[in-house]
Amino acid sequence: MQRMLKPVDDCELVSAALGGDREAFRRLVERHYDMIHRVAWRYLGSAADAEDVAQDVCVTLATRLAEFGGRSRFSTWVTSIAINRCRDSLRRRKSSQELSAQYVVRRELEDADHADDERRTGWLHEALQRLEPSLRETVLLIVAEDMSHAEAALALGCAEGTVSWRLHMAKKELRALMEAGDE
Repeated sequence: MQRMLKPVDDCELVSAALGGDREAFRRLVERHYDMIHRVAWRYLGSAADAEDVAQDVCVTLATRLAEFGGRSRFSTWVTSIAINRCRDSLRRRKSSQELSAQYVVRRELEDADHADDERRTGWLHEALQRLEPSLRETVLLIVAEDMSHAEAALALGCAEGTVSWRLHMAKKELRALMEAGDE
């Protein structure tokens, strides 16, 4: 019979990992890997790039885990690391003139409904890429990751009011793009 492990919160796992417990570190990474990958994929628009960033974040956790002070949720802290790695990745991509090619990947769709969803999703992704990075990051965390304004503020390193303002500006800019007929 397999032994059932009791659920352990992130802070307990961090403490155990800092004490040298490799299993605790493995569980911590496993628990948050999908979220890290999802944030990176949405930010970068590429599954391969998201995988690279997610792995980089997990490696980084091994050396930066002691920096987690418990002032926020562990997932919020990890998200801020993932966002920073995504920023770094985009900077590297821009310097090598590959940014535009990474966002133009489409495949043939089987039915009209699916094609329309794909078209809208593609338009939204391209429209989000037109936003200034701070607005795009805010939309990603609030809408796609369902973070509260307070959590997003912690992850982005800004005030909660700034998050609200950025979200307002992003909605305004996206609405203007849609009304201009870019959809």
